[in-house]
Amino acid sequence: MPLIPQEEIVHFENMIYLPMVLIVLERDRTLFENGSFKLKRPYLELVEGAISQVQKELKETKIHMRKRQMKVMRGAGDDTFTEYVFYHGGYEDHRRYLNLRLRNRVEELIRIYLSMAEMKV
Repeated sequence: MPLIPQEEIVHFENMIYLPMVLIVLERDRTLFENGSFKLKRPYLELVEGAISQVQKELKETKIHMRKRQMKVMRGAGDDTFTEYVFYHGGYEDHRRYLNLRLRNRVEELIRIYLSMAEMKV
């Protein structure tokens, strides 16, 4: 039996991925704001809707983790892997993530959040 329940891993990974998603979306919003687009508003509304949804889920994740005394810390990294340390219930779990996997998952999440925002527009 794993020391950290599998259903909690989702929350730890949200704390890894969602801040990355926010960084990318906020940079993209700046590009749309400052870009020479003819009609900026549709792009900005889409990106801002996605940002809003990510912020909401990140807040919920932080509340969940605080209640359960869970914590994630970034560990060592190199060009290929980044290590994260998960703390839960007195246990410490070191996990290494392939940087390419991190990038691909962030891209996948951006697609999901943009499509969620598109449904609301």
